[in-house]
Amino acid sequence: MHTYIIRRLLLMIPTLLGITIVVFTVMAASPGGISPQSLVEGQNLEPKAKKALEDYYNHLYGLNQPAPIQYLRWLNNISPVGFTFDKDNSIDGFSLTKGSDLGRSFRYGRPVRDLLAERTPITVLLNILTLPITYVIAIGIGLHAATRRGKAFDTGSSTAMLALWSTPTMLAGVLLIGFFANRQYWQWFPTAGLSQREALDMPFLPHFAQWSDAGVLFAAMIVVSAVLMWLNLALAAKPRAAAMGVFGLLLGYAMANAMGSGQGADVATTVVLSAGTAALFAGMAYVDFVALRVSSFGLAGIIGGALLASHFFHGDMTRGFLLDRLWHLILPIACFTYGSFAFLAKLTRGAILENLLADYARTARAKGVPENVVLWRHVFRNSLLPLITVSAGLLPSLIGGSVIVESIFSIDGLGKLAVEAVQARDRELVLSVTLISGVLTLVGYLLADLCYAMADPRVSYD
Repeated sequence: MHTYIIRRLLLMIPTLLGITIVVFTVMAASPGGISPQSLVEGQNLEPKAKKALEDYYNHLYGLNQPAPIQYLRWLNNISPVGFTFDKDNSIDGFSLTKGSDLGRSFRYGRPVRDLLAERTPITVLLNILTLPITYVIAIGIGLHAATRRGKAFDTGSSTAMLALWSTPTMLAGVLLIGFFANRQYWQWFPTAGLSQREALDMPFLPHFAQWSDAGVLFAAMIVVSAVLMWLNLALAAKPRAAAMGVFGLLLGYAMANAMGSGQGADVATTVVLSAGTAALFAGMAYVDFVALRVSSFGLAGIIGGALLASHFFHGDMTRGFLLDRLWHLILPIACFTYGSFAFLAKLTRGAILENLLADYARTARAKGVPENVVLWRHVFRNSLLPLITVSAGLLPSLIGGSVIVESIFSIDGLGKLAVEAVQARDRELVLSVTLISGVLTLVGYLLADLCYAMADPRVSYD
């Protein structure tokens, strides 16, 4: 196994070289290419100042040299081992400890390393929060749909997942902002960014005017969520659906009154919204998927309890930096996750259904093995292989999807930085972002191969 890992890590080097060569060639062969004239174009400089700036760019980036030499120069700069140059850009030696230099950005005039250090953690945060949510929802829905093949939950979830997967990310982001961050409807969430300017001066945790307000908040959240979860566990299907339908009706009516910054909606909108919310809650309460029911209404109870408690506070509550950041992340995370878990849920259902009908599962049942043991110990483990295959490309795809999400929500992450770099023909920045994306992609494939061996004992790399 160790030999295989070392071999794969070494093979990443020529792969990354090939990726960067392709990107560099495309940028060099594009109309206009990368030249000092293109960098100073439109700055309205005097001829002497323009010539001096062109000479500066030629000296700094070697733009007056042939394209292969420029690429080798960039490769030497990013390598921790390589040639060193004097003030005249002539080779004056070879060093094993010269360090790595990603260069300076054309657009920002700052070191690329500093820009990546600012933007990469934001995109990594979005992906770290997205991946667990995606897999938990996908595996839960897909597993339950496969065990209820042909029933109402299977049909309804398949239709919903297909509709979600078919919705473009750009359209979903615009709709989320248009409805949930617009004064005309519900201004519940911010439209852009990851935090407000005022949040930088707030304490990290929420701050209450009185300690009793914190007690009221937690008590209301616990009581309301506990009541809703108890109703979903204790009542039969029809009474449960009726109770949750009434709860949805009241919630829809409250949402209608909150539209337009509290001015309320017209009668038709109020009726449609109340009836639609009641039908949604009743339908969710009617399904026989206990985990989905309890978790969904438990979350609704926490949110409802917090809103109810806010009316009894003795003073204003300061959100704090943590809650402000979470508040800003809700819409981007929702935009990130819906397409991924919709696709993975369908994939999970197909994989589990195929293994449930396999010969080894029928043999285990014939031997008297309980159905839960067959499902979790045999079927589920074999069904993980397609999910592992998809997970290898899920991390790069999320980074690619961050280009759209970060642009819609004005989040200064790696995706938005990549778009700005391409638009400005910022060669140093584009190559560095490409390098990071390539490394993450190759690492994702390596981790997927290692997970194959963990999930299937028949796979060995010795």
